[in-house]
Amino acid sequence: MTPHPKRKHSKGRRDRRRSQDALTAVNTVACSNCGNKRLPHTVCPSCGYYKGREVIQVKKEKKTTE
Repeated sequence: MTPHPKRKHSKGRRDRRRSQDALTAVNTVACSNCGNKRLPHTVCPSCGYYKGREVIQVKKEKKTTE
């Protein structure tokens, strides 16, 4: 025999538990150098700039036409 709940959980208790399950949208800001979206307080992945100076060098992708 498996264990069963001794008492029924109330609707309020169920809803309070479920109130923590909501997902929030990720906050993005525009890069001051290139204008692409990036996470705040991070280096821009498309241009490599942070706070107006280049922090990392980003390789440019070559477009191939076939």
